[in-house]
Amino acid sequence: MINIEQTGIEELSFGDSKEDTFHILVNKKISPNGIDLEKLRLADPRNFDAALISAGCIIMLNEIEIDELAKRGELDSHNLHQSLFDLAQSEGLL
Repeated sequence: MINIEQTGIEELSFGDSKEDTFHILVNKKISPNGIDLEKLRLADPRNFDAALISAGCIIMLNEIEIDELAKRGELDSHNLHQSLFDLAQSEGLL
C-alpha cells in the first residue's frame, strides 16, 4: 500500500472543454517526477490505457466527473489530491 506522500496530481488537457481536461492521481514510486505528459500525448490511442498504467496512473477523471462527484459529496474539489487518494483507496486501486 502506498501513502498519500507517494502520490501526486497531474493535469492533462486535450482541448479547452471540461470533458477534455483530466486530473490524474500518479504513483510517484513509478513516476517520481510525474507523468511525462509529452510522451503520453504521443502514445498510440489503441494502447492509451496501458501507457497510463505504465506511467503510474492510479485514477484519472475529467472535470465533468470531478464536478459530479463533488456535487454528490464524494470528492472535495478544493482538496483534490486527498479526495482522489481517498477515492482510489475506497475503490481498491491502492
